[in-house]
Amino acid sequence: MKVELLFVGKTVNANFVASIEDYAKRIGHYLPFNITVIPELKNTKNLSATQQKEAEGDLILKKLQTDDHVVLLDEHGKEMRSIAFAEWIGRKQHVARRLVFVVGGPYGFSEAVYTRANEKMSLSKMTFSHQMVRLIFTEQLYRACTILKGEPYHHE
Repeated sequence: MKVELLFVGKTVNANFVASIEDYAKRIGHYLPFNITVIPELKNTKNLSATQQKEAEGDLILKKLQTDDHVVLLDEHGKEMRSIAFAEWIGRKQHVARRLVFVVGGPYGFSEAVYTRANEKMSLSKMTFSHQMVRLIFTEQLYRACTILKGEPYHHE
């Protein structure tokens, strides 16, 4: 199974970039992992939040393949503890060819993206910046990989 993290807008904080790249490299030892960045929209001053979500949504949908299992990282999604997330990843390895996690733009997702998604997942009840979500998610995916392999990174 291949895993993809797809998000809108580049990560500008150099510390976050370095940490995300570090975790991405570590994840690559366990499974094929790729990060795809959809560039931020230009000239959004004249767009409403809905118009911006729809334009970003079109760009997101163009990156998805028909048989992708799409999981939106969304505040209204299902929350899981790290071990449950690892078990969930383990089950997906048997049924999904490509698992795509999506982080939307500042206003969230368009209805078309919600319709296309297979699942929604929340990292916390708290709100994090989109850049921070990328770092937290890559760390949790790495943690899940180590849990599945029985390695000592995670402590219960």
